[in-house]
Amino acid sequence: MYEGVNASDGIGIGVARVAVEPDLSFTPHAPEDAGDEKQRYSAAVAKFVEQTNAQIERMTETVGEEAAAIMGAHIEFAEDEGIVEMVNSSIEAGMCAEQAVSEAYDMYYNMFSNMEDELFRERAADVADVKTGLLADLLGKEVVDLSTLPENSVVVVHELTPSMTADIDKDNVAAIVTETGGRTSHSAIIARALEIPAVLSVADITKVVKSGDMVIVDGSRGRVLVNPADNDLTHYRTKAKQFAEEKLALEAYRGKETVTGDGEKVLLVANIGNPDDANVAAEHDCEGVGLFRSEFLFMGAKELPSEDDQFAAYQKVALRMKNQPVIIRTLDVGGDKEIPYLNLCQEENPFMGYRAVRYCLNNPDQYKVQLTALLRASAFGDIKIMVPLVTNIDEIRQVKALVEECKADLDARGVAYNKDIEVGTMIETPAASLIADDLAAECDFFSIGTNDLIGYTMCADRGNDRVAYLYDVYQPAVLRSLKRIIEEGNKAGIMVGMCGEAAADPLLIPVLISFGLGEYSVAAPSILRTRRIISEWTKAEADALTEKVMKLKTAAEVKAMLQAAAR
Repeated sequence: MYEGVNASDGIGIGVARVAVEPDLSFTPHAPEDAGDEKQRYSAAVAKFVEQTNAQIERMTETVGEEAAAIMGAHIEFAEDEGIVEMVNSSIEAGMCAEQAVSEAYDMYYNMFSNMEDELFRERAADVADVKTGLLADLLGKEVVDLSTLPENSVVVVHELTPSMTADIDKDNVAAIVTETGGRTSHSAIIARALEIPAVLSVADITKVVKSGDMVIVDGSRGRVLVNPADNDLTHYRTKAKQFAEEKLALEAYRGKETVTGDGEKVLLVANIGNPDDANVAAEHDCEGVGLFRSEFLFMGAKELPSEDDQFAAYQKVALRMKNQPVIIRTLDVGGDKEIPYLNLCQEENPFMGYRAVRYCLNNPDQYKVQLTALLRASAFGDIKIMVPLVTNIDEIRQVKALVEECKADLDARGVAYNKDIEVGTMIETPAASLIADDLAAECDFFSIGTNDLIGYTMCADRGNDRVAYLYDVYQPAVLRSLKRIIEEGNKAGIMVGMCGEAAADPLLIPVLISFGLGEYSVAAPSILRTRRIISEWTKAEADALTEKVMKLKTAAEVKAMLQAAAR
């Protein structure tokens, strides 16, 4: 048995098809005519854009417009003025098109790979995908084609790029296994949209599996079995049938309120990264948006988005949610994210550096553009403002003062907004956890960002395999921190939510119920499952389990007890 990242739920059983990637090696050389070489590059870009647009059209039909829009990032990178200028300058300086493309895209790949936020790190895969497409055309090579696979194929590949995923014949692919990638990668998102079981980051799986091998893929648990025994096949065929039945049964929770087993109502909302994601969230029956990562507006722009540009994006989500709550996180960017027009400096330790609210408060005029756009959008729905990486009271007070300045400006302009707009904070640092009582007196709500809270609490980078064992929500230190944050928020009478991955963890949900969590913000596909699990636990049952859990000393003990109690 091999283990990896559980990227897309379900059980897939079929015959392995190991996809061999093309050899894109080349010998650098000086071109005879720079003009001709630039024309080769221009033609490769045009062909890539044409092929990608065709993929977008096919995906729009198979998985919907929102998932298809992911491929738009490829066109943006291919046509990016900065990259095009860099490549052409390198060609004029004596490089062949292949070398110029390779060096330019490698620079951007390294930039995104070194970013702290996993969602931005995953954009490195998009950059690599564009590089592969351009080099393949320049070298006259064919890229991996997954559009004509036999029935019940299990795709096994080193890296499943978004362009490969876009061409997959959904009806013939039983599952996907890769050696790279995470749950937030575009390939994982598309695999979930296609409802194909997928396990990513299985080390050396392309060396272990041969085309023609029988493979079982457990996308829910992140497990892969190669040439399984008869009893394993029988077991997983039964599990596959049960999974299909459970998925159908989840539809019974569509349109229902989210309540515990004893009728206590909580809010079940969605995490989104751009305005179009709101449509997907609504289709999955969310009760609002618990986290809208506004930095995507800035990362995808060539210059600082204007007030009107930002307002349009926030208004679109507000209108789509029809007065359901929409929590929008203000710009969470810093020294680890090189946005050229922000003129950010490199730092030795950007994870603890000049970023998020620290950057925003040092650029108040720029920050007020975003705050004003948020206020304007609040006239069209229940917009709430969330401040990231707060570590002291002064930061939240300064943000609130800027909000008041923006309100005064809108009053002078005669522009409508919600005068009672809520301003809260994301609790994602040990400092914020320790002063949760003081922050609760200043904030209208809390939203716990468990992804960073775990990392900062355990001093462990989740991207570092050597310390990954420490990055675990079941660590007693993390659980004690969660308990304190929720208790202090509830004591102050403010809403306490959670927008990290832990909010959808089926094992952790009874503990969160016991702690008194009021809002669960999860990925859209997890909404109905999370609603079902919440409904299966009464507060008394959750309290009894949690009392035992909080006496345990290790993460392994905690996880084992929660697994034994799982329903």
